[in-house]
Amino acid sequence: MKKILSYFKPYKWQSLMGPLLKLAEATFELLVPFVVAAIVDNGFGAEINGAYLNADKSYIVWACVILGAFGVFGFLFAVAAQFFSARTATGVCALVRKDLFKKVQSLSYRDVDKLGEATILTRMTGDVDKLQTGINLFLRLFLRSPFIVFGAMICALVIDFKSFGIFAVAIVALAIVVYAVMLICMPLSKKTQGKLDKVLLSTRENLAGARVLRAFCKEDDERAQFNVRNEELNKGRKREGAIAAITNPLTFVLINAAILWLLYNGAISVEAGSLTQGQVIALYNLMGQILIELIKLANLIVTVAKAAASGSRVEAVLKMQSSLKILPDERENSQTAQNVNEPFIVFDGVSARYTDGGENALEDVSFTAERGQTIGVIGGTGSGKTTLVNLLPHFYDVNGGQVRVDGKNVQSASLQTYLRNRIGVVPQKAKLFKGTIRSNLLWGKENATDEELWQALKLAQAEEVVRGKGGLDAPVEQGGKNFSGGQKQRLTIARAIVRQPDILILDDSSSALDYATDAELRKAIRTLDTTTFIVSQRTSSVRDADKIIVLDDGKAVGIGTHDELMENCAVYREIYFSQYKDGKEGGAA
Repeated sequence: MKKILSYFKPYKWQSLMGPLLKLAEATFELLVPFVVAAIVDNGFGAEINGAYLNADKSYIVWACVILGAFGVFGFLFAVAAQFFSARTATGVCALVRKDLFKKVQSLSYRDVDKLGEATILTRMTGDVDKLQTGINLFLRLFLRSPFIVFGAMICALVIDFKSFGIFAVAIVALAIVVYAVMLICMPLSKKTQGKLDKVLLSTRENLAGARVLRAFCKEDDERAQFNVRNEELNKGRKREGAIAAITNPLTFVLINAAILWLLYNGAISVEAGSLTQGQVIALYNLMGQILIELIKLANLIVTVAKAAASGSRVEAVLKMQSSLKILPDERENSQTAQNVNEPFIVFDGVSARYTDGGENALEDVSFTAERGQTIGVIGGTGSGKTTLVNLLPHFYDVNGGQVRVDGKNVQSASLQTYLRNRIGVVPQKAKLFKGTIRSNLLWGKENATDEELWQALKLAQAEEVVRGKGGLDAPVEQGGKNFSGGQKQRLTIARAIVRQPDILILDDSSSALDYATDAELRKAIRTLDTTTFIVSQRTSSVRDADKIIVLDDGKAVGIGTHDELMENCAVYREIYFSQYKDGKEGGAA
């Protein structure tokens, strides 16, 4: 939890004031039994036949005024302590949430894939909320409750040494119970949060794939799987709650046994004349305060145990370092200085894999691309097309070989931001964000003018789509659900073109377009002064490229123009003839 503790630095004095004000409130509370004892011993006078003789009413009034003052000051201190504790808890967790989001943004694609969306969301929401609750409660009670417990012991020692022994035995027994609960609850809480991740995963998958589930009539199967995961979470919560629920009854039993023992001992002492009635009442009140505080302390332990478990889960993400390998500039410059005159883009014996120990998604791929060229990438499903283009902006690391741009390895530290600012990427799954068409397009270039936006839309064959929606300020709903698949693809292409990139990557980004629109789009893109990578399963989309890379099971089985590949690449011919009857492009099969 050292990482989490560092977030308290901006809230040093608030996190100090909360507990100190609680101590001030607790001090007034500890003084109350002594005032009550004084009223009984000095204010009421002697008791004869059920009546109090020689009662000092003025003494009782002033004592009651003092009790009232204690109550007012205690209330004010408690409110102030709550304010500072809440401010610290919310402030710390706001910083944690901010850095957690920043950390997730800095992680590589591989790291995010490994964590999973459901786990990340759970840690940013549920775990951080539990951490906030734990911090708030901890600041208010971690000093107050022990202070009252041990303060009551000291007060008992001042009043009667024999009674002090009763207090000591009761507190030791209660400490054992609380500690045992804490040891059991912390690992249970971690397991329960892990089960919550699975429930959230099922929920997200079902919401995202609702149409697919209904199309294949899989509602019952998914409902059954969700019920299993939900029941596992339910059992975990019940087990955790059962352990926590035992704490209060055990506390009550132990304290009430101590109270009975205390009253029995007090009665004997009063009879012997070693204690007064007021002192016995004071001891009883002190034991009652211990009861209340130990119940609070038990609940605090359970809450803090859950918060600690959640905090460790959050901290695990905060401590993660991106798995992307970044080469120091000096080393990188010395390694590649001799390659400054090579082609603009070089893939030199590149191999890559997604998970350690798995098979390579790409194996020993080598090719070059000059400025302004169009490179087609084609192959069957799972052949490594997307993997190849994701290596260019360094979204994933190579497992062997090098990818170089302008003679420098893409892993170079100085090239990271510079490189990605020069690349326009249109991913397989078109993604729009809630806002307006304008706000989505400006992701490509923040200061783009309306003229530049309309020009990009025209090139992307999306001009009519935007005019039909009402212009650049037309709303975009979450996920772009008010646009069709083809419309979203054209808008994401426009977003990439607005940047006026040196390198444009179109990763199967025209799959939802008809052949005529796709042809017009490719014709427009060829007018751009950019190096374009077109990933597609359609030979029509790549046939006019300056160079076509044919991938099969992660290997480059053919590199050349359309005509060259038709002559010497069997895989390319197979793809081509599977899409056109009798080899004629007039009729798609």
